[in-house]
Parts: sequence; C-alpha cells; structure tokens
Amino acid sequence: MEVPSKLPSRRLSVAPMMDWTDRHCRVFHRQITRHTWLYTEMVTTGALVYGDVERHLRYDGIEHPVALQLGGSEPADLAKSAKLGEQWGYEEINLNCGCPSERVQKGAFGACLMNEPQLVADCVKAMRDAVSIDVTVKHRIGIDYNEDYGYVRDFVGTIADAGCQTFIVHARNAVLKGLSPKENREIPPLRYQVAYELKRDFPDLEIIINGGIKTSDEIESHLQHVDGVMIGREAYHNPWLMADWDARFYGDEQGGPASREQVLEAMIPYIRAELERYGPLGLRLNSITRHMLGLMAGMPGARAFRQLLSDSRRLAEGNPELLLEAAGRMRKAA
Repeated sequence: MEVPSKLPSRRLSVAPMMDWTDRHCRVFHRQITRHTWLYTEMVTTGALVYGDVERHLRYDGIEHPVALQLGGSEPADLAKSAKLGEQWGYEEINLNCGCPSERVQKGAFGACLMNEPQLVADCVKAMRDAVSIDVTVKHRIGIDYNEDYGYVRDFVGTIADAGCQTFIVHARNAVLKGLSPKENREIPPLRYQVAYELKRDFPDLEIIINGGIKTSDEIESHLQHVDGVMIGREAYHNPWLMADWDARFYGDEQGGPASREQVLEAMIPYIRAELERYGPLGLRLNSITRHMLGLMAGMPGARAFRQLLSDSRRLAEGNPELLLEAAGRMRKAA
C-alpha cells in the first residue's frame, strides 16, 4: 500500500479501542480528519504468528497515517509481528502496556507488563531491530494503588534506554484485581500532572497524553505541557468533535468536511465497494454503520437518525443509501 512521503505529527490521535477501531471505523474517521493518527484495535502476536494475517492487518489506503497496536510479551513474536506490520504499510508499531483486562493479564501482557520494565525494554529492542518504522509504547501511570511517581518515571527511563522515543501515557492507574476494564477507565483518578512531569523529566521524548479528554479546548490546554493528545471514547461517541482538528491543530486551511452529510456521502462508495467485495454473507451493512451512530450527536432529531440506522430489517437490505435516508428523517424530526 502506498505510504505518504511526509507524515503529520502525532499531535492528535484516536486511541486503539477493542471492538471499535476496526478498519471500517478508521475509514469513517478519516472522512472527518485527514491528519489525525488512527490506531488499530489491539492485535495479539498469536493472531499474527499463528492466525490469518490478512484478516487482522488489511486496511484501506485512505487510513494513513495508521498505526498497528500489538499485544504480547515474547520479544521474538513481537519482532515477527512488527515486521509483518511494516510490510503491510503501517507507519508505527505500538506496544500495549496499558490494558487491564483479566483476559490480557492471562496472556502476560497489557498493563501487567509495567511490573516488568526490563522485559518491555527487551520487547522494544527486538521490534526496533526488526523494523525501520517507529516503535512506541502505550502505558498507564501506575499499577493498582501505587501512586509513586518514581515507578512510572523508572519504567519510562528503562524503555527509553532501549530506544523508544514515544510514550502514550494513559493518565490513570490500572487496577489489575477487582475492577473491570470499564471501571478501570472511570474509577482510578486522572492525574494529568504525572504526564506533564514525565515531559519535564524527559524533554527529548515524545509524550502523548490520554484519558478522559473530551473537548478541543481541553486538547489545547494539554498541548501546553505535552507533545500530543490521544482521544478515546469521546472520538467514537461524538466523532464530529474531530471536524475542526485539521484546521485548529494542524494549520490545514482546507479544514475538515463541510457538513455531517458530506461525511455520509463520502462513505457510500466505500460501503458499496466493501459489500460487493465480501458479499452479504461476508460483510453486513451494520458492521460499518454501527460506527457512525454518533455522527449526529447533539443535533436536533439525532435520535431519529440513530433509530433508522439501528433498524435490523432495513440494515438487512444492505443498501448504503440508508445513511442519507437517516439524515433526511433526522431533518424531518427536527
């Protein structure tokens, strides 16, 4: 796949989110913002070393810049998986050291890796030796109820010594026992100052902050202290938030799309091509449109838009023009 010769900075990015940031979601987000970095869902090394590589790594060329997030803890498997990611044209390989789910812990990766910084350093070195693209790490600021700044500072320092230059800091602790992944996104307090302090202590590293950020004004505020901001669930539930990012944060005078309906219109050829390629048994319309339910968030009549795009009978017809019909119903409801 063709890779752009000059990449935008990682000033803004959309977080990797399991079951959400699949290739269809990323194509949709790319209709709204050209410059924001997009990340895959986490892909485990086992899925790539032993599974269907094409199914896990395929994407549309429009998605660039796009990064592959890996889950794993075996340096050799991570190196092999990173190499596959580079061969497929991804611009970055990101190692997940932040996911707190028990399923991930049983695989001995995710947030529990923060307790083994030397292993993470070995993993990063193995991947950096295997590829020429950036290898980055996404992590929490602490494990369980340890709020000692020295813990995360030493973790970052150890990984940086292995050559990692970019750290995406989810500014909450990960509680490995007793909290669900959802609770881990809500209950441990946000401590943005920890990310700011990391940037002060490691001025030559690229520090990107993540966690609970919901508005462009908040992004602006964080960028006074760190190099970049990663938005998670807000970008998914309220994707139009991203419409002014190209102009506001990247100085692109063209800015984003003129309207939400323009985004819908841009998605129709993609949806039609995907349905023709995979057929009704291989891909359902809902697999793509489910990511678009939040596009009209906050607009008069948005409920009517969501209702039509959630109508299983109409979705089963497989007609992408349903998007425009939903927009029309929203206007009438308003």
